[in-house]
Amino acid sequence: MRNTTTLGLTAALALSVSATAVWAENIKIAFIDPLSGPFASTGTNGLHQYEFAAQTMVNDKGGVLEGDMFEIVPFDNKVSPKESLIQLQVAIDQGIRFVAQGNSSGVAHAITEAVEKHNKRNPDSRVLFLNYAAVDPALTNDKCNFWHFRFDANADIKMDALTDVMAENEDIAKVYIIGQDYSFGKAVAAAAVANLGEKRPDIEIVGNELHPIGKVKDFTPYARKVIASEADAVITGNWGSDMLGLGKAIIENGFSGPIYTYYAAGSGMTGAFGETGKGAIRLVSEGQVNPPPTDEAKAYYEAFLAKYPDGNIDQARISNVIGMLAQAINEAGTATDVVAVANALEGMEYDSMWGTKIYMRPNDHQAIQNLHINAHTDEGVTFDYDNSGFGVVSESMIEMAGMDSPSTCDMKRP
Repeated sequence: MRNTTTLGLTAALALSVSATAVWAENIKIAFIDPLSGPFASTGTNGLHQYEFAAQTMVNDKGGVLEGDMFEIVPFDNKVSPKESLIQLQVAIDQGIRFVAQGNSSGVAHAITEAVEKHNKRNPDSRVLFLNYAAVDPALTNDKCNFWHFRFDANADIKMDALTDVMAENEDIAKVYIIGQDYSFGKAVAAAAVANLGEKRPDIEIVGNELHPIGKVKDFTPYARKVIASEADAVITGNWGSDMLGLGKAIIENGFSGPIYTYYAAGSGMTGAFGETGKGAIRLVSEGQVNPPPTDEAKAYYEAFLAKYPDGNIDQARISNVIGMLAQAINEAGTATDVVAVANALEGMEYDSMWGTKIYMRPNDHQAIQNLHINAHTDEGVTFDYDNSGFGVVSESMIEMAGMDSPSTCDMKRP
């Protein structure tokens, strides 16, 4: 004889409340980036920027739709494509439908391919990939897909902006190109050679080499090659500890020319460069921090520092990701139908607090926005990095950079 148990009223109500809580779960965004290892500081600072943006821009304002809140769920990928795929599957198994990643284009390639395969096989649990910093041009060209959106300018667009400035500098006759040995580093080098060849064919490329990513402990041998080449300027796409190690070695070995970079700010780098980086470090980035372009941006940064006194907003685009995703969900009227959310993101025009309009180009899901060429300095700095007194100040700006840039993307839509 089977035993039958009758639930009391209290227990029944508890189950009812529990079921309601399940249906009212937050809208979760998986953050898959390095939280340990040599690039941990970069990933951790990015995570804090995501958490702050979600809380300040969405949750504190009542959420999206009918009060749904954003929740950032961190996953440590150790900058490994293999580990990233494991973490991606864990996130999908947890019901997460939005994935943010940015550190390493090699990782981004692995994620975008896995997301595309998953979405073909599992139409009821599709995922969107929000790429906030992986800038290999292939991701919005031959390797593009409907589920991938890039919120940063790609490497070609950034190099176009950097070389516009370099072309005007008549003191540059020789350039040394050096970067990390993976898809992004190779893309930076190829773009540098092509752009300089077109804009300043008189400039001689006196060095063009790659080094292992995240494995070089002492960049002195590379720095000595730069010095020996008699280069007037250096171009590098290095990021994280590789950027800091390379930049310091070059400067400390006597190089006095400009070093044109993509990611030489924040996450401990600005503080470590300090006075030595002044007059040397230049970097291309979206948005403007110094001076703050809007009262909203100034208040936002001040509130961020109140919560994270040792932090930096060195990736303004992170708040753009959160703002644009929230706008897309509200326009689509759903957070579960990611096709509808993607359709709302396509062609979106978004007014960023950082002084630029962002246009998500429909044909390849590449964000188009203003780009700034910034200088590492302690003059005119409203918000410094790393509590160092040094920050970045915009020296020039390219409006809606890359608006007419070509794309080979042949996107297949669901």
